Amino acid sequence: MKRILFRGLLLAAAAVVLPAHAQHYPSKPVKIVVPFPPGALTDTLARLLAGRLQEKWGQSVIVDNRAGASGNIGTESVFRSDPDGHTLLFTPQAPLVIAKLLNPKLAFDPDRLAPVAVVTRSTVVVVANPKTPFTNIRQLIDYAKANPGRLNFASTGFGSTAHLSNELLFEMSGIKGVNVPYQGITPASTALQAGEVDVLFDAMGHALTSIQAGKLRILAVAGAARSDALPDVPTVAETLPGFLSTLWTGVVAPPGTPAGIVNKISADIAEALKHPEFAGRIDKLNGIEAVGSTPAEMNEVMREERERWARVIRVTGVKTE
Repeated sequence: MKRILFRGLLLAAAAVVLPAHAQHYPSKPVKIVVPFPPGALTDTLARLLAGRLQEKWGQSVIVDNRAGASGNIGTESVFRSDPDGHTLLFTPQAPLVIAKLLNPKLAFDPDRLAPVAVVTRSTVVVVANPKTPFTNIRQLIDYAKANPGRLNFASTGFGSTAHLSNELLFEMSGIKGVNVPYQGITPASTALQAGEVDVLFDAMGHALTSIQAGKLRILAVAGAARSDALPDVPTVAETLPGFLSTLWTGVVAPPGTPAGIVNKISADIAEALKHPEFAGRIDKLNGIEAVGSTPAEMNEVMREERERWARVIRVTGVKTE
């Protein structure tokens, strides 16, 4: 409650001292770049948010999908955009906190992007093709040890959260598996259902419909605790203590975007997340929580994530592609 009150006071104070350029924002259509293909959960969430912001701002808010290089192509395009708040990035955490850890020679510096708001947090689940001969993590490990190198693990590209989750599972369990990268979660999930790959770390909100339809088999929840939506499904950590994989989405702006504009966008996102239509849609996407943080809070989340994934990269020995 204190945190909510403090945030309310911050937003109220920001409204009082809002600079002139922020008071007139946005002055033209706003583009939200999603660095992954259409149809994925990130794209769905971005379009929900865009609809609410368009209503709030009275300006067109366009979602532009620029997929490729594990999200780096779209992220770089925003990094090089005018810092006036009219081009934003909506993305999972990988391009913001993992990309630089794996490739110090990136063509952009994600540390210089302006944090705006963490929008959602998602429960991550481990799913498998139903034809695989295992139904939980222990059985998966036993099968992989008996058949080294035969299991294929899908990911959403090199350096993605799914990829590093695969590598962490390999390292902690002592198994050998093959990481198979795809251009986004939709083609990865499609390949999993077709039997081209065996296992995938996915957001619950994206995978649950396929799980319920019998197209995918859920093996475990990858968070710190069991999910209220799936109370009978164990965590990976119950078999491999300390295992953790999380997923969140956030909005950032180009480097140099004025603080007044960043704060206004952040406050408007927080308001949009409370809209009945947005909240109602989120409620139907199991395992997803609307957040709506301040820029400072997002900056702290990014710092913590960088430290955690840096440790995972160091422990697993993942190298730049």
